[in-house]
Amino acid sequence: MTSFIDGLPKAELHVHIEGTLEPELMFELAQRNGIDLPYASVEELRAKYHFSNLQEFLDLYYQGAQVLQAEQDFYDLTWAYLARVQRDNALHTEIFFDPQTHTSRGVPFASVIDGIHRALGDGLQKLGISSKLILCFLRHLDEEDAQRTLEQALPYRDRIVGVGLDSSEIGNPPSKFERVFTRARREGFRTVAHAGEEGPADYVRQALVLLQVARIDHGNRAMEDEALLERLARSAVPLTLCPLSNLKLCVVDDLEKHPLLQMLKRGLRVTVNSDDPSYFGGYLNDNYRAIQEALGLDERHLLRIARNSFEASFLNPSEILKLSERVDRYAEDWENMRESRPG
Repeated sequence: MTSFIDGLPKAELHVHIEGTLEPELMFELAQRNGIDLPYASVEELRAKYHFSNLQEFLDLYYQGAQVLQAEQDFYDLTWAYLARVQRDNALHTEIFFDPQTHTSRGVPFASVIDGIHRALGDGLQKLGISSKLILCFLRHLDEEDAQRTLEQALPYRDRIVGVGLDSSEIGNPPSKFERVFTRARREGFRTVAHAGEEGPADYVRQALVLLQVARIDHGNRAMEDEALLERLARSAVPLTLCPLSNLKLCVVDDLEKHPLLQMLKRGLRVTVNSDDPSYFGGYLNDNYRAIQEALGLDERHLLRIARNSFEASFLNPSEILKLSERVDRYAEDWENMRESRPG
């Protein structure tokens, strides 16, 4: 099944670009920018990657982001991710970025988005990976801060497809950001939100009703609400699941207990993604392999998830059709190859 997953065309819809910062690059950027890290080596830093909850991870995540200072830093970060995800046969990616993490310490908004955008352009030209960019508001900050960030984003609306909501979920419900999401939709942005990772099923409902999101990021705890499951199935709102992230952050204590397969059986449009792969020990195909092995997914399941990843994207319908046909051709070629094998 490993070779099947490796060759499977797919998209990634839930990845935080700051969460792809590998320790080696962190040390390189720290040296470039004259920043002293509180770690003696890459190995010492990696040893810290043990988390019992979301907040413990976020504390380390925000600390690591301090090395990102200039436009070239954001270019290097994004390019490293694209080069890595190409090895997983990702044809399209939709990347989250957290401008407040950087502007709050004096990094210009332009430096952040110019570096990321330049790398995404090179990713299309040199690697053949199409992409979209999603600005995430930090939910532990207030809505006024989010409104100011949206103002900063408006001159770059041609580079940003949508807005999202991430960071500390508990105590920061989607309802806290209803006004800024209403404004973002009015300005032409698509909307997504992290909900139901650590927060309750009601946060998923709030994201659907109040924020009018096109996708739910995570959504695990929707399984606790039968009416919500029926709504998600009926509306075909996608869920961007992140198995290894869920395991690393103790959202599930065993991947065999992950709800992905049950969600598929209930008709939900689920996708597989990496979230913050540097910190959680796995990029896109690592997540596919881990959840396939844990739940015994077969080729039919994996093909459905891959098709979902394109159908749930913010590409236009003709692009979605073209990429979905790549999955269909892959399935046909794989079946023909299997039938031609002796024995």
